[in-house]
Amino acid sequence: MINGNTFAEMALSFPGTEQRPHFDRVGFRVTGKRMFATYLASDNTANIFLTPGEQALFCAMDTVHIYPVPNKWGEKGATTFNLNGVGKELVLEALISAYNDVRR
Repeated sequence: MINGNTFAEMALSFPGTEQRPHFDRVGFRVTGKRMFATYLASDNTANIFLTPGEQALFCAMDTVHIYPVPNKWGEKGATTFNLNGVGKELVLEALISAYNDVRR
Protein backbone atom coordinates (compact mmCIF):
# COMPACT_ATOMS: atom_id res chain seq x y z
CA MET A 1 0.00 0.00 0.00
CA ILE A 2 1.12 3.51 -0.82
CA ASN A 3 0.05 6.33 1.50
CA GLY A 4 -0.32 10.01 0.66
CA ASN A 5 3.11 10.99 1.94
CA THR A 6 4.81 8.29 -0.12
CA PHE A 7 2.85 9.27 -3.23
CA ALA A 8 3.80 12.93 -2.75
CA GLU A 9 7.47 12.00 -2.34
CA MET A 10 7.32 9.97 -5.54
CA ALA A 11 5.60 12.72 -7.54
CA LEU A 12 7.94 15.43 -6.23
CA SER A 13 11.07 13.37 -6.88
CA PHE A 14 11.20 14.58 -10.50
CA PRO A 15 13.11 17.78 -11.31
CA GLY A 16 11.05 20.97 -11.48
CA THR A 17 7.87 19.65 -9.89
CA GLU A 18 5.58 21.30 -7.38
CA GLN A 19 2.59 20.46 -5.21
CA ARG A 20 -0.53 22.63 -5.18
CA PRO A 21 -4.13 22.33 -3.97
CA HIS A 22 -6.54 21.24 -6.69
CA PHE A 23 -10.17 21.36 -5.46
CA ASP A 24 -10.47 18.47 -2.95
CA ARG A 25 -7.21 16.95 -4.17
CA VAL A 26 -3.50 17.67 -4.06
CA GLY A 27 -2.10 18.36 -7.51
CA PHE A 28 1.40 17.71 -8.80
CA ARG A 29 2.70 19.54 -11.83
CA VAL A 30 5.79 20.51 -13.68
CA THR A 31 6.48 24.12 -12.67
CA GLY A 32 5.04 26.44 -15.29
CA LYS A 33 3.21 23.61 -17.03
CA ARG A 34 0.17 21.44 -16.44
CA MET A 35 -0.49 18.79 -13.83
CA PHE A 36 0.61 15.23 -14.31
CA ALA A 37 -1.08 13.71 -11.24
CA THR A 38 -3.48 14.38 -8.36
CA TYR A 39 -4.02 12.66 -5.01
CA LEU A 40 -7.25 12.28 -3.01
CA ALA A 41 -6.69 11.41 0.66
CA SER A 42 -10.29 10.42 1.45
CA ASP A 43 -10.06 7.26 -0.64
CA ASN A 44 -6.28 6.99 -1.11
CA THR A 45 -6.43 7.25 -4.89
CA ALA A 46 -4.28 9.03 -7.43
CA ASN A 47 -5.29 10.22 -10.87
CA ILE A 48 -2.33 10.06 -13.21
CA PHE A 49 -2.58 11.78 -16.57
CA LEU A 50 -1.40 9.29 -19.18
CA THR A 51 -1.88 9.13 -22.93
CA PRO A 52 -4.83 6.96 -23.99
CA GLY A 53 -2.39 4.31 -25.23
CA GLU A 54 -0.49 4.23 -21.94
CA GLN A 55 -3.79 4.16 -20.07
CA ALA A 56 -4.84 1.02 -21.94
CA LEU A 57 -1.56 -0.69 -21.02
CA PHE A 58 -1.73 0.17 -17.31
CA CYS A 59 -5.43 -0.73 -17.05
CA ALA A 60 -4.72 -4.12 -18.64
CA MET A 61 -2.13 -4.81 -15.91
CA ASP A 62 -4.68 -4.51 -13.07
CA THR A 63 -8.36 -4.12 -13.95
CA VAL A 64 -9.42 -3.90 -10.30
CA HIS A 65 -7.12 -1.14 -9.00
CA ILE A 66 -6.36 0.81 -12.20
CA TYR A 67 -9.15 2.24 -14.34
CA PRO A 68 -10.03 5.29 -16.47
CA VAL A 69 -11.47 8.31 -14.64
CA PRO A 70 -15.20 8.00 -15.41
CA ASN A 71 -15.61 11.25 -17.36
CA LYS A 72 -14.21 13.17 -20.35
CA TRP A 73 -10.79 13.35 -18.66
CA GLY A 74 -10.73 9.56 -18.56
CA GLU A 75 -11.33 9.45 -22.30
CA LYS A 76 -8.20 11.60 -22.69
CA GLY A 77 -6.04 9.28 -20.55
CA ALA A 78 -6.68 10.35 -16.93
CA THR A 79 -6.34 7.12 -14.98
CA THR A 80 -7.26 6.32 -11.38
CA PHE A 81 -4.86 4.22 -9.31
CA ASN A 82 -6.26 2.81 -6.06
CA LEU A 83 -3.12 3.07 -3.95
CA ASN A 84 -4.37 0.45 -1.49
CA GLY A 85 -3.90 -2.23 -4.10
CA VAL A 86 -1.11 -1.33 -6.52
CA GLY A 87 2.63 -1.66 -6.11
CA LYS A 88 5.01 1.25 -5.79
CA GLU A 89 6.96 0.23 -8.92
CA LEU A 90 3.84 0.31 -11.11
CA VAL A 91 2.77 3.72 -9.81
CA LEU A 92 6.29 5.07 -10.30
CA GLU A 93 6.29 3.87 -13.93
CA ALA A 94 2.98 5.66 -14.53
CA LEU A 95 4.28 8.84 -12.89
CA ILE A 96 7.42 8.74 -15.05
CA SER A 97 5.29 8.45 -18.18
CA ALA A 98 2.97 11.28 -17.16
CA TYR A 99 5.81 13.54 -16.04
CA ASN A 100 7.77 13.00 -19.25
CA ASP A 101 4.70 13.74 -21.37
CA VAL A 102 4.12 17.10 -19.59
CA ARG A 103 7.79 18.05 -19.53
CA ARG A 104 8.21 17.89 -23.33
